[in-house]
Amino acid sequence: MKAITLRQPAGLDNLVRVELADPGAPAPGEIRVRIRASSLNFHDLGVVTGRMRTEDGRIPMSDGAGVVEAIGDGVTEFAVGDAVVSTFFPYWLDGGPTLADFSTTPGDGVDGYARESVVRPAQWFTHAPRAYSHAEAATLTTAGLTAWRALVVDYALKAGDTVLVQGTGGVSIFALQFAKQMGATVIATSSSDEKLAKASALGADHLINYKRDTDWAAKVLEITNGRGVDNVVEVGGPDTLGQSIRACRIGGHIALIGVLTGLAGQVPTAELMRRQQKLQGLIVGSRRHQIDMIRAIDANGIKPVIDSTFALDEIADAFRHQAAGKHFGKVCLAV
Repeated sequence: MKAITLRQPAGLDNLVRVELADPGAPAPGEIRVRIRASSLNFHDLGVVTGRMRTEDGRIPMSDGAGVVEAIGDGVTEFAVGDAVVSTFFPYWLDGGPTLADFSTTPGDGVDGYARESVVRPAQWFTHAPRAYSHAEAATLTTAGLTAWRALVVDYALKAGDTVLVQGTGGVSIFALQFAKQMGATVIATSSSDEKLAKASALGADHLINYKRDTDWAAKVLEITNGRGVDNVVEVGGPDTLGQSIRACRIGGHIALIGVLTGLAGQVPTAELMRRQQKLQGLIVGSRRHQIDMIRAIDANGIKPVIDSTFALDEIADAFRHQAAGKHFGKVCLAV
């Protein structure tokens, strides 16, 4: 079986193609899945470049989509031939958050999906959306579910709300699409006019180039007549959080999902307190959240935006493309 492993010290040049033993038949409660696609996330980039430490020989990639090849005794949720997609936290099935680390996350704490086949407990997967390709389904595990939780689970977005999305990576584009489908007004930011034009084509109502409008919080307040947005999908972290607080309405919600500008920094706590906002940190979501999101996708027909697709053997080039920051939406791997 073909797979990619990460040798230590981590780095893109240490992503190595290997041949592994076939995983065999599933035991009771397990399914065997032929992996057909994965997608790249900031978390995966951190693992393969060494910013997030993992074991020598780890198989990377947290997202995996494919076809059920066999089922073990007792499995009733899936059948041979079903299209499935992996979950980010295989043991967080329902209810509130139960984990504060990545010890069980595929591609980090355990082996991931940069391989041809895998045998895992059935709960590690859900059904994929009915009309999705494998590459499209693979975008949901991390980016899609993060956006869904930021808008729907933790905030309860409703028609008429205003949402601010930062940048045009996978999470932000999903948030734009989900928000528009639910009747919200979306303000999108980017440093690229070309990317902003693409965001407009997806339905973004207002566009801000933060390189020109460096005080983009003031621009948001201008657009919203001084009120501020109801929900901010905050992917930047310490260097953008201050402006997000200013751009968010009194009593509004900020979903802190990214650390693109660093792992720590100053937070204007007095302003956050004065504006009585809710700052919610989150990491992806539960299996139940994923099932609910996919049910919504089957009903509304949203399709992910895929920037480009690389072969599994081209995984290092795929990460270089992602790291360059020129992509719009998701970068995928075909297995």
